[in-house]
Amino acid sequence: MTGRGTIAIESMDGAAAVRAQDAFRLVYAEAFAGPPYHETGDGVAAAFRRFPVQAGDHGFRAALARAGDGAPIGMAYGRPLPPDAVWWDELTEPVPDAMRREDGRRTFGLMELAVRGPWRGQGVARGLHTALLDGIGAERVLLNVHPENRAATAAYRAWGYRKVGETRPGGGAADLHDVMLLDLPGPA
Repeated sequence: MTGRGTIAIESMDGAAAVRAQDAFRLVYAEAFAGPPYHETGDGVAAAFRRFPVQAGDHGFRAALARAGDGAPIGMAYGRPLPPDAVWWDELTEPVPDAMRREDGRRTFGLMELAVRGPWRGQGVARGLHTALLDGIGAERVLLNVHPENRAATAAYRAWGYRKVGETRPGGGAADLHDVMLLDLPGPA
């Protein structure tokens, strides 16, 4: 399979994402199998046991990229952070209260963004990112990225993200991840 040809990106709400869960799982499993993530079959299964619950969260949205033949090639999903979000509590160093204040609309949490290997470097991730964030109405976007994933980190920096801290997702057993924040332009 090559990365050449037509690519379609579909924006989805939570219900549509759950219906397309197998496509999201395929992209996730392939994209995170290698270094630095080394995701196992058990890890993928655990992630997708949580997926329908996450997709039911208020404001959840997703984007799925498909090749011209319909094969899933990339995915992204996330949701607004609720007022009681623990994401900020998981940072290794505290951030100012003004940064961590959440109201359920201020910050969109980008939970996953991944593209299958043969399709990387062709703008698919950027297209997914744009589709996912289109019209979200948030002030900013927050994400975690493994610092050894240099391509993803470079892309996020090129798109305007800045590092605001570090965290160990999932309560401390995971590798240290960079926490990055993108300030979105206000309404025109």
